[in-house]
Amino acid sequence: MLKNYFKIAWRNLLKNKTYGLLNVLGLSLSIGAAILIITMVKFHLAFDTFHHNADRIYRIVTEQHRDKISYTSSTPPPLSSALRRDYSYTENIARVVDADAALITIPQGKEVKKFKEDHLYFAEPDYLQIFNFPLVAGSAMLGEPNTAVITKRTARKYFGNTDPVNKTFSYNNLANIRITGVLKDIPAESDQQPELILSWPTVKLYDSFFSSEDTWGGITSDLSTFIRLRPGVSTAEVERQLADYVPRYRPKSKNVHHYLLQPLSDVHYNARYGGSMERKNLLILSLIAVFLLFTACVNFINLATAQAVSRSKEVGIRKALGGQRRSLFWQFIAETAVITLTATLIAILISWLLLPTVNNYFHTNISYILFSDPKMAGILALVVVLVTFLAGAYPGLILSGFKPVAALKGKVSPAQLGGFNTRRSLITAQFTISLILIIVMLVINRQMQYTQQFNLGFNKDAVVMVPMGSDQPDISRKTLAHQLENITGVEHVTMCFTPPSTSTAWNTNIYFDNREESELFRVNIKAVDENYLPTFGLRLTAGRNLLRADSAREMLINETAVRKLGLASPEEALNKVISFDGGQYKLTVVGIVSDFHNGSLHREIEPVGMAIMPDHYQQYAIKTNMTGLPTTLAAIEKAWTAMYPEKIYEYHFLDDSIAEFYETEQAMLRIVKIFSLISIFIACLGLYGLVSFMVVQKRKEIGIRKVLGGSIGGILWLFGKEFARLILLAFMVAGPLGWWLMNSWLKDFRYHITLGPGVFLVAIAGTMIIAALTVGVQSARAAMMNPIRSLKSE
Repeated sequence: MLKNYFKIAWRNLLKNKTYGLLNVLGLSLSIGAAILIITMVKFHLAFDTFHHNADRIYRIVTEQHRDKISYTSSTPPPLSSALRRDYSYTENIARVVDADAALITIPQGKEVKKFKEDHLYFAEPDYLQIFNFPLVAGSAMLGEPNTAVITKRTARKYFGNTDPVNKTFSYNNLANIRITGVLKDIPAESDQQPELILSWPTVKLYDSFFSSEDTWGGITSDLSTFIRLRPGVSTAEVERQLADYVPRYRPKSKNVHHYLLQPLSDVHYNARYGGSMERKNLLILSLIAVFLLFTACVNFINLATAQAVSRSKEVGIRKALGGQRRSLFWQFIAETAVITLTATLIAILISWLLLPTVNNYFHTNISYILFSDPKMAGILALVVVLVTFLAGAYPGLILSGFKPVAALKGKVSPAQLGGFNTRRSLITAQFTISLILIIVMLVINRQMQYTQQFNLGFNKDAVVMVPMGSDQPDISRKTLAHQLENITGVEHVTMCFTPPSTSTAWNTNIYFDNREESELFRVNIKAVDENYLPTFGLRLTAGRNLLRADSAREMLINETAVRKLGLASPEEALNKVISFDGGQYKLTVVGIVSDFHNGSLHREIEPVGMAIMPDHYQQYAIKTNMTGLPTTLAAIEKAWTAMYPEKIYEYHFLDDSIAEFYETEQAMLRIVKIFSLISIFIACLGLYGLVSFMVVQKRKEIGIRKVLGGSIGGILWLFGKEFARLILLAFMVAGPLGWWLMNSWLKDFRYHITLGPGVFLVAIAGTMIIAALTVGVQSARAAMMNPIRSLKSE
């Protein structure tokens, strides 16, 4: 019996190729998109779930209360030692420092292999006890100086297929490090991604700040503190004890720290502390998958019921010959199953081919686990069954319910074909979803254009950022700067800690003009030289620029700092003294710089201070004129490499770094673009099905209109006004919803576009045009049909 069902189903699909093709196309796109979405959601939900006792692992984070509240995933370096010394509620505690862009050199005979390592950590011994990163060879000796463990993947990159244990490498040309153990490769589903872990005593080579036991006033995002609590210990108890550290170690500071425990299960999802994927985004992705499957099922229903009249005689004959309604119903379910299975096979191929592109777009490393993961295979099987019954049950009940006599005469009433208003409602729902996605896409796209064109208060174009070749201030830095200035195409060169706008910040409390207490706000300190202002086109509103010097004596501050200090005019700040870093720096204010955006447009402009501090220089900023840029870049590389042959040369453009502020938004824009196109395409397939149904229903009406002199244009409008009405109805729902969603989204930006009517007009106009093109062919064919064929009696 089942074999006959599927054999007849296949013959019917071959007979109605257009019907089968449209359904397969719609379902394959929606199921393929659903597979990709489910794969992405499952990947993100699996983050850090593989660690032993993960429910007892926490990261200590800091809530900072000043003139405003800010949040950081880090702590002062001494906190780890204090906890270990004072309390016994932790099984393990470990500091870890993420030190990216390290230079690894390995001598091999006469050659020296050089690698840039972006995943180098310094960690305390307990780090490998807290996290489940097992050793496959050797041992971990993270308490001994100048030792390291390495992953299998990185060991192959450095040493080929030879055993890396007891081999050495040079870290930043500062010391030789011995490898004592090899780790299993870190899973992609982990926010911790160390490829090379150096022992904690070795962190002094990177920065002695992290190993200091009295740096309670400093916090940097490079450092994280993880703990694993003993069984039965509550987080409330620990946080209550941590609260005592504020008055004990920071009694005079206005910058009050609150140390809190963040569960490991929250790290990947909490954007406040740097999480890369919020749970609400995973929910939105899941809803998109459901909506796409829903719209595909709606299309199937519309197209299947549009075919009802042409198949009514088939049903009548089969019923007249004794066919039961039950067998007819399962026959139509079998047809749906054939279409769904065919679409699923195509969807699997589509999703497999597109996954590398998805990984590239979203900077992920998701594996295709459909066949290796039983849960994924089970989810797909469930989707196939649900789609088959949701899409096939309604048409099956309608078609199998025809009366034999009426079916044989071809006199099937509209009521027997299913409610027309139901189809209208389903199509309206499809277009509502599509319009919301289009509005979201247009608003995000305009905001991204706004961020690119926004005047940041400095010149970011054609500025090449090149790292310093030396970690110590010496004459070679200045020598190279002079060489770079003499290159054709180079306009300005400056040595600095960071450019004006960056995600890396040195924020500190300051004392102004001998005031007894520090200011409530913190200042973003930038180490610069006298060429910083002309290189970036920064303007002075009062005073003068910094004079050339070899140490910090003078300071520039921005207009926001002047306002925060409560001064009536920029001139009032001139010649006043600002001290910071525990009184190490006492600098005279000599100039006021016009405000510029020192971070992303998500946040407001911060107080900024700039001073000549050679010890903190890390980069050259090179302003070029773009004429003959490839030649200029080649000359810069040649000069840099000649000065530092033992280093790896690299560069990037400043505007590319600024664009990275909006990576999350750009990723969202890509997702919405893709699914907007899929959604509108599937909605148009549904509209095609609706028009096909209308053509069948209004065939004789069209014939009568033509006999009575009706024009083709009038008949086209008969169909056009139907889809126009549905789209306008959809827009009445989608417009307010889209406005509310995007108005809420734009609030995350301190500076953003104004949400005007233009976006909504473009959305509905574009949808109308696409819909008109979709129904045009079917409507025109019906309008030009010979009225005799429409009116003749069967």
